[in-house]
Amino acid sequence: MIAKKSSKRKIFDSWFFILGAILAVFVIKSWQLIKYNQRFENKVYPNVYIDNQSFGGRTKQEIINYFKVKSLPLKRISLTIIYQDQSVATFSGQQLKLKTDEETAAERAYFIGRSKFAFSRYYQKITSLLNLNRYDFISNIDYDKSAVSERVESIKEEYNKPAKNALFKFENGRVLSFRKEEKGQEIMIDSVLTDFDNAVQSIKNKSENKSIIIKPRIIEPEITLASINNYGIEEFIAEGRSDFSHSIPERIHNIILAASKFNGVLIPPNKTFSFNATVGDISSLTGYKPAYIIKEGKTVLGDGGGVCQVSTTLFRAALNAGLPIEERHAHAYRVGYYENDMKPGFDATVFAPSADLKIKNDTNAYILIETEIDEENNLLYFRLFGKKDNRRSEINNISLWDVSPPPPPKYQDDPTLKKGVTKQIDFPAWGSKASFSYKVYKENNLIIDQKFFSNFRPWQAVFFVGTAD
Repeated sequence: MIAKKSSKRKIFDSWFFILGAILAVFVIKSWQLIKYNQRFENKVYPNVYIDNQSFGGRTKQEIINYFKVKSLPLKRISLTIIYQDQSVATFSGQQLKLKTDEETAAERAYFIGRSKFAFSRYYQKITSLLNLNRYDFISNIDYDKSAVSERVESIKEEYNKPAKNALFKFENGRVLSFRKEEKGQEIMIDSVLTDFDNAVQSIKNKSENKSIIIKPRIIEPEITLASINNYGIEEFIAEGRSDFSHSIPERIHNIILAASKFNGVLIPPNKTFSFNATVGDISSLTGYKPAYIIKEGKTVLGDGGGVCQVSTTLFRAALNAGLPIEERHAHAYRVGYYENDMKPGFDATVFAPSADLKIKNDTNAYILIETEIDEENNLLYFRLFGKKDNRRSEINNISLWDVSPPPPPKYQDDPTLKKGVTKQIDFPAWGSKASFSYKVYKENNLIIDQKFFSNFRPWQAVFFVGTAD
């Protein structure tokens, strides 16, 4: 019996020793942990990282100072807002006050092990001190958002535009009101600001200049041109342009008047269009003013000087549209107006009834002519609308040869000027020959193959000499 009691006693003593040892270790480790914890009384606990950088054992102020130094290169960064491949706003890092939000980063790191909730507080302390858990934070770049918001708001006001519905009003064989539909657009401020903020934050990973591209929301019109007319007119086909800079006021008046005769005119399918038939009588009775024209080899005052600017512009529009040119005449000499923006040979003179400009509409839809005068920039436009049929025009082999100098100046009496007054009304022009080939392809098939030739005589300067008392 005594032997059995001794055996149980030994077992009890063994367990008591083990438990005592465990308790002793626990007390020692707890004491060490407490002492270790005291080392971080005003510092960030270990295993706390910001942007993968360990900040254990550092004070909040040390973290703040670290990120202040890290923010210095941000002053040299620039961020540019791009709209339609153009810069509409550029901000420097200095202007935006770019910096890492060091105070927030320091506060968040320091907060580990200092929660107001006891369980969280002790759990974070123990796991960080014993290297049982890692706490990671990401810093943010702070900047002056108000400057960006104000500029984006102004961009919105500048580039927002509503959609425009198509207009088509036809009366008495003429389109009185016409407008092709236009898509609208809206700059989405929230989206731009979000993209800008993302670009700012990305600087942290790669310190370089950034671009933010504006992608507006497209607004579709409710009424399209194709839905409101029965003429097959659906889209813009081509445009012709000419520059009438240096024209006298009377010539500009005549250009505007003649161009108005073509605005809203329809050319039916498979019909030949005559310039002279459309422009009608050109005289003082129809509102034209005297301006200088070429008549019988002379430069003289005549009603309607400048109308050839209109026929020249229509000729260029027809070439760009790939339409057959059934009749075209070059001027007798090189006229400076038509070389303001084109090479010699891209002109078309008209003089009823002998010289006309005739164009055929060989498409399956009507063609609508729209004209526009830009008086500020001295530009005339002819725009053609209809339905495209996969044709394309090519103008090649533009040549100029047999160039000859102008003859001596010519002086002509002018009874409208007082004696002693001399007025230059024509300028010298070099003579030459000019040509270009005009080819039109439809679905890779050659449908038009023309060559336009011009024989310009050398032209002298012309002066009017006053003869009136």
